[in-house]
Amino acid sequence: MQDAKLDAAQIARLVDRFYEKVRADSLLGPVFNAAVHDWVEHKLTLTSFWCSVALGANSYRGNPMAVHRMLHGIRTEHFERWLSLWQNTTREELDEAGARLMLGHADRIGRSLRLGMGLQERIGVRPFSIPVIGRG
Repeated sequence: MQDAKLDAAQIARLVDRFYEKVRADSLLGPVFNAAVHDWVEHKLTLTSFWCSVALGANSYRGNPMAVHRMLHGIRTEHFERWLSLWQNTTREELDEAGARLMLGHADRIGRSLRLGMGLQERIGVRPFSIPVIGRG
């Protein structure tokens, strides 16, 4: 994805618009709104995270796995909805190359988090893409 030309201002705008959608979402809003007490600070932290991931900024200091493990009631459906909103927002806010780059990062990070939390990769599929038999 060498053709992607992203900067910190674009990522900050993306994070801001995305988390406004998350806050209002019927599935994600209750989870995030209960866990996040300072949205301004949270968005700054997440902008730092995404700048470190996408731009190599090395500004983020934290442990996303530990944070997500502390949240109770997180299910595969939450990850799927998060990624769907992220896809829509990146396509609205970034050019095609930038959106592709950010979607690739989000997909890999989400897969790692789901695996680390023992969640299905997708609804109906267990970790390592083993189909769930006898459910449905």
